[in-house]
Amino acid sequence: MAFTLQIGERAPAFSLPATDGNTYALEDFGDAKVLVVFFTCNHCPYVIGSDESTRAIAEQFTDQGVRFVAINSNSKNTYEEDSFGHMVARMEKFVFPWIYLHDEPQDVAEAYGALCTPHFYVFDEGRKLVYTGRAIDNPRAWEASTTHELVDALTEHLAGQPVSVPVTNPIGCNVKWDGKERHWMPPEACDLI
Repeated sequence: MAFTLQIGERAPAFSLPATDGNTYALEDFGDAKVLVVFFTCNHCPYVIGSDESTRAIAEQFTDQGVRFVAINSNSKNTYEEDSFGHMVARMEKFVFPWIYLHDEPQDVAEAYGALCTPHFYVFDEGRKLVYTGRAIDNPRAWEASTTHELVDALTEHLAGQPVSVPVTNPIGCNVKWDGKERHWMPPEACDLI
């Protein structure tokens, strides 16, 4: 049994509050040629270390119809820094080029099978999954990365080619569940921070 979304499967629906005061559903991004949904948070050093790389990737592909949507599903009871108020403050400080959604019930993370922060899912125009995994191979120090799997996947897909490496292991902190037994990933899937 697969616990994380598989290549070819459709993006699970969501309707979540965002740091900009609005609520967004999956269909609100219907104009995107490609939709990148990624699970992230505020405290994880892998997220913090790779945010500028993710920004650069989002900006690189904006003109080609690619939209990025970030989702924080972490429990604030584990790390208070992951609370909604801190999400709002982080977006105000860094002005990232994506919508930042809060999945407090953690149902969306469960539906996608999010393993780590960050964990990226790339969906085609029909919202079928074409790539899942990491963006780069060194998210704690993006400038030292030697592979750039998310860029490769987006470049190939937008060129009408199949993604040559559609699945990679995400690298990051495990999703912080709120007292629920939903740790379906193997311990080595993410660094447990």
